[in-house]
Amino acid sequence: MPIPEEVTGDEIDKDVRQELQSLPKTLAEDVARNLVMVARLLDEDPESAYGYSRVALRLASRVAAVREAAGFAAYANQKYSEALAEFRAARRMTGSVELWPVMADCERGLGRPEKALDMAGTPEVHKLDKAGQVEMRLVAAGARRDMGQLDAAIVTLQSPELASNSVQPWTARLRYAYADALLAAGRDREAREWFAKAVESDRDGSTDASDRLAELDGVEFVDALDEREGEPEGDVESPAAEDGDKD
Repeated sequence: MPIPEEVTGDEIDKDVRQELQSLPKTLAEDVARNLVMVARLLDEDPESAYGYSRVALRLASRVAAVREAAGFAAYANQKYSEALAEFRAARRMTGSVELWPVMADCERGLGRPEKALDMAGTPEVHKLDKAGQVEMRLVAAGARRDMGQLDAAIVTLQSPELASNSVQPWTARLRYAYADALLAAGRDREAREWFAKAVESDRDGSTDASDRLAELDGVEFVDALDEREGEPEGDVESPAAEDGDKD
């Protein structure tokens, strides 16, 4: 797959670059450039990101960072079985529990919410950092909802992190998930309150909390093109043109 000339591979994280030092220099550069493309395209063009991840995987399947990147690219394309296999491989190589929440979410994607809940109760969760523990809580709540256990999902999300006034990278998503669960349970007034709190903490627009809040408030957004559909067809003389006709 083509890679822009300006992508050198030096853009990758220093820890990944260190992993690639086990490869011959030219090969390491090729792998690095493909990994850069995966990172760049993962959100906006996951299909292309997946293609670059397969190239990197073909070149260096024994590098943990490559297996992890391949896992995230597969995950972004809802290839959950493939993603889970890659994440497991990366975990075997590193011994890290960092990928535990996303592995559990793959189980959800495969229609196995019970397995995701089992993973949420393992000792590995206690080894996660705060961000990882919050992510695991989100996955567990999602699994409860998959199983139709709305009240249990709401309780799962109730935590010190949810109640805290401190805004962290995960705060908006946690508040959003809680608001969404409340809304699904028919607790509209509480849901509105938490969507508003999600908006306050969503500094980078990672959720559509503002749209959900507006929807609850009965605000309708009308596309400008839709408004023009009601206008009469034919040429309409502008005021400027009318002025030009006057002597």
